[in-house]
Amino acid sequence: MKEAAVKFDIEKIRADFPVLTRKVHGKDLVFLDSAASSQKPKQVVEAIANYYLHEHANIHRGVHLLSQEATTKYEEARKKIARFINAQNDHECIITKGTTDGINLVASSLGEHCVKEGDEVIISHMEHHSNLVPWQMLCERKKAKLKVIPITDDGELDLEEYEKLLSEKTKIVSVVHVSNTLGTINPVEEMIEKAHDVGAYFVVDGAQAVPHIPVDVQQLNCDFYAFSLHKMYGPTGIGILYGKEEIMNGMPPYQGGGDMINKVTLEKTTYNDLPHKFEAGTPNIAGGIGMGATIDYIDELDWKAAHEFEADVMDYAHERLSEIEGLRFIGTAEKKTGAISFLVGQIHPYDMGVLLDQLGIAVRTGHHCTQPILERYNIPGTVRASFGIYSTKQEVDQLVKGVERAKRMLG
Repeated sequence: MKEAAVKFDIEKIRADFPVLTRKVHGKDLVFLDSAASSQKPKQVVEAIANYYLHEHANIHRGVHLLSQEATTKYEEARKKIARFINAQNDHECIITKGTTDGINLVASSLGEHCVKEGDEVIISHMEHHSNLVPWQMLCERKKAKLKVIPITDDGELDLEEYEKLLSEKTKIVSVVHVSNTLGTINPVEEMIEKAHDVGAYFVVDGAQAVPHIPVDVQQLNCDFYAFSLHKMYGPTGIGILYGKEEIMNGMPPYQGGGDMINKVTLEKTTYNDLPHKFEAGTPNIAGGIGMGATIDYIDELDWKAAHEFEADVMDYAHERLSEIEGLRFIGTAEKKTGAISFLVGQIHPYDMGVLLDQLGIAVRTGHHCTQPILERYNIPGTVRASFGIYSTKQEVDQLVKGVERAKRMLG
């Protein structure tokens, strides 16, 4: 085991997540579905409960103490998340409902502004539907063309083909940083540079990256970066869209309503400054306060050691699962994190998932909102085991035993 992993107090971490002590069908819960949504530490839940019980008020518009306190906590959370991803300014971090909401914002606002008939948008074959369907819809509206970067048999992007797709017609490239199905870590920094060479904007779906690897948006030099808090030990229904200030200042608002305005008359409305220009209506205040508590929790950890511990567990899972005869991995990229997808013989992934659940083991089965990947590999779905900072090698051993039992029963 790596030195950093030894220093990581896994039992202390697991004690922060009470759900991990649950029994499922009479068995100890083995939670291996963090890619769908991670569990939440009690510190985050308590911060949200405390807001609702003792601090609730609407933000930004009130002069009374509760409103001022809630506004301060909400805006402090924005500053914390900006620091976490190394945004140059906190007003470059738009608080959204999540990754999907952030990508739709860019597609609807930037896309409507800069994509015209005959232009091209590039995505990849490994995208989550959230980073595919909004661009399809944009291209249909604008009579533009959607181009797709192919993936290799190993589950890596074909970068030579990517370069061939780029041209002066390319207006936007939008690519996942880490695949939720394959676990592949894509070389987005290199891809961003090449997109900028042809004058294209670059959007990154970072939902699966932020929980598992360091993200520095200034180093990446991406134009937009979207992610969700519920994937990284925070509350559901809240996320961040980072965008470069000079780009977002030139974009029209995504939605109209309260707080995104400067002055409203019956004849004309002028819009607020960033970030409020893109934050219409009463936001998820409790989620924002939970976001701040999430970053506080992460800051108390040795985040590097946590990543290394998790990577060590995932490497062990690859090693142990590869010992099962007839098991094949879907996605064998050299650089992976977070998730392992596999199939065993001719066993349908749904059947495997149901049997594992009876053993207390929570995995995800199906297409994982990446149906084009399944078409690429001509498979009905996968079994996906995904990991968090609370995952252990003992849980991996339980998974292996469960898969072997399912193989005996269903094979």
